[in-house]
Amino acid sequence: VGYVKYDENKLIHIHPRVSGWVDQLYVKATGDPTRRGEPLYSLYSPELVNAQEELLLALNRNNKQLIQAAEDRLKALQIPHSFIEQIKTSKTVSQAITFYSPQDGFIDNLNIREGFYVQPGTTLFSIGAIDRVWVEAEIFERQASLVKQGQQVSMMLDYLPGITWRGRVDYIYPTLDSKTRTLRLRVVFDNPEKKLLPNMFAQVLIYSESDEAMLVIPREALIRTGAQDRVVLALGEGRFKSIEVKVGRQDREQVEILAGLEEGEKVVASAQFLLDSESSKTSDFKRMQAPSAATESAWVAAVITAQFSDTRKVSVSHEAIEKWNMMAMEMHFSVASDIDFATLKPGTELQIEIKKTAAGVLEIINTRNQKATPVEGLE
Repeated sequence: VGYVKYDENKLIHIHPRVSGWVDQLYVKATGDPTRRGEPLYSLYSPELVNAQEELLLALNRNNKQLIQAAEDRLKALQIPHSFIEQIKTSKTVSQAITFYSPQDGFIDNLNIREGFYVQPGTTLFSIGAIDRVWVEAEIFERQASLVKQGQQVSMMLDYLPGITWRGRVDYIYPTLDSKTRTLRLRVVFDNPEKKLLPNMFAQVLIYSESDEAMLVIPREALIRTGAQDRVVLALGEGRFKSIEVKVGRQDREQVEILAGLEEGEKVVASAQFLLDSESSKTSDFKRMQAPSAATESAWVAAVITAQFSDTRKVSVSHEAIEKWNMMAMEMHFSVASDIDFATLKPGTELQIEIKKTAAGVLEIINTRNQKATPVEGLE
């Protein structure tokens, strides 16, 4: 997953170089567009007034050395050359001086209003260009060695389904997050139509450039219990066995198996089944049960871990479901058509109601806030 943000190489922070009062503000809100050369704000500052008077005094004395020193001081205070020439021509002092936009872009983090007192070091606002944007994504620590600068990346956004952006890894940050144990990386995308906006949530897929042979299984065959990763071996004649595996790289469809499986062994291709409590201890399936008519649906506390808009599925880490003898695990669920799929974002904590469809697939048919009180009769 990742988030769209401004290209920081084109993000300009506006600071005053003198103390004073904002006389007029030409940009009114965060998000306002601005173009290079358009007025941003005007400032009344006694220091700027004094600097103008020094220039006029030097002009009256016709002292070239003093004139140059006065002009240099005004330039150091970010006074435009055109305004300095205006002072020399009109021989008058302006009480408020207008400052102009240095680039095309959009106003961000507007921190001032007309009448505000500002001083050097105050960030008035920022101007960000979005003709090119950064997308910062996070990968797990175990995947860090698999990602290199220049690798191909594809990206999709929930609000523009069916559209895929292509890019490459531009930069890999040198440190891991100590809490999440994830590594940040940066991808750059051209954005001429300005469809990519800062803070948009993005799903990022990185293509590993490796020629080595690897053992892979369908992603839905992997059972994640929190403490370990497991798969279900099909032994034949209706017999099954749950075994622990060590996983490596993974994408939307496949997971690399580093240990625990051998080539040619058969695994249950979908983890949409129910495990009893005894099998979680012995790693063998004594029996496999489907929900009965009396327990055709169940509520459980869960956390969304991944979202797959192209297949309308989510990966969910859920607690144990006692009524089905299902242990806590991470697995994939289909999402019913009447549920707002956009609300099921990774990291969302909620309660879900699941039910087995006629096709034998477990489906999320209802959701509610994690702290909601169960409605009598639903469970």
